[in-house]
Amino acid sequence: MGKVEINKQNKRSSLLRSAYELFTDRGFAKTTIADIAQRSGLAKGTFYLYFKDKYDLRDELVARKSAQLLLEAHQSIQNAKGAIPDTLEAYLTAMIDYILSSLQENHMLLRFISKNLSWGFFRRAVKTEGKAEYADLSEFYQLYLSLLDSSPDLECSDPEILLFMIIELVNSTCYSCILYETPAPLEEYLPHLHRAIHQLLEGYAKPSSSRQD
Repeated sequence: MGKVEINKQNKRSSLLRSAYELFTDRGFAKTTIADIAQRSGLAKGTFYLYFKDKYDLRDELVARKSAQLLLEAHQSIQNAKGAIPDTLEAYLTAMIDYILSSLQENHMLLRFISKNLSWGFFRRAVKTEGKAEYADLSEFYQLYLSLLDSSPDLECSDPEILLFMIIELVNSTCYSCILYETPAPLEEYLPHLHRAIHQLLEGYAKPSSSRQD
């Protein structure tokens, strides 16, 4: 990689780092593009060489932070068990438990990504070719597809829809449990979340006759 490309990457990284610090400190609405550029030591016009607007930068940050969480969860599961769980439900449950535990310990990150996290950001990441920072999301998604395909009792014609529902279920419920312990603390809520995911997957169970075949 040449000096020009390295310089571009450094500027982009500086903008992302400065934006995250400002978004989590001041809030997204109160942070301006000029603020981000100034903290990065760059001219305001330089910002637009890398991002269309503040929302484009936020989307990039959410995707990156989500990717980082998924990679940490995936590696933690693999290191703890010596191998990835061989069923889709076991893998998803372990991933969710790790991610929620991490967010419980980092409220700043939770406040930033929870209200923005949605399947749209995941889809953008897993469909993006050639970006190393999204390699973990692509790996996660391919493993998800592989486990779903190898589940003899499950039949799902649209894997993206199923994963969307799981992500939204976790996203829409964990925020209040972690920050406000409403309707219950996370420890009390987790068994209910596990049951809901189990029942969701049960909805994709093959008919009994198909299982026997």
